[in-house]
Amino acid sequence: MLIGNCTWELVFLPPRRKVKKNPDGTVARRKCRLVAKGCSQVPGCDFRETLSSVVKPTTIRTILSTVVSKNWQLRQVDVNNAFLNGHLTEEVYMQQPPGYVRYDDNGKPLVCRLTEVLYGLGQAPRALFDKLKKFLLSIRFILSKSDASLFIHVISKTIMYVLVYVDDIIIMGDSFEDIDMFV
Repeated sequence: MLIGNCTWELVFLPPRRKVKKNPDGTVARRKCRLVAKGCSQVPGCDFRETLSSVVKPTTIRTILSTVVSKNWQLRQVDVNNAFLNGHLTEEVYMQQPPGYVRYDDNGKPLVCRLTEVLYGLGQAPRALFDKLKKFLLSIRFILSKSDASLFIHVISKTIMYVLVYVDDIIIMGDSFEDIDMFV
């Protein structure tokens, strides 16, 4: 479909665009992202749960109005490499990426048995949320009964709220030092 839609055309790199090189002329850095073909996953076989809890808009408005009215501190955090941070509970196999194919002694190509989630997997957002939830609960946050993406931490007179929307997190509370230490 991408080729049929003429999504790109093959060209030479224009002279004004450069590939960063080391002093010896070798390419300094190459970047790529390995993405699993989640569209080929079979429900019930390759995954069970895919939905990730996201904070409700009403919760965001309510908590933010509290922050403003009490002049609390607020920080926003984006999780780096978010979908590489969850644990894979299902057994998932995928073909090796082109250029990295390894073979057994008989010349048959091996496949990758994934041990952790990867971009493109249907369960990646859910796995990230589950890992984040487990961590927050382990450091004495309490899960809100009204919103599964709101975590509350109260120690003596200090209060902190954490709102989770996939890989975007808002942390707010009455102590900037505690929020800064948390981040």
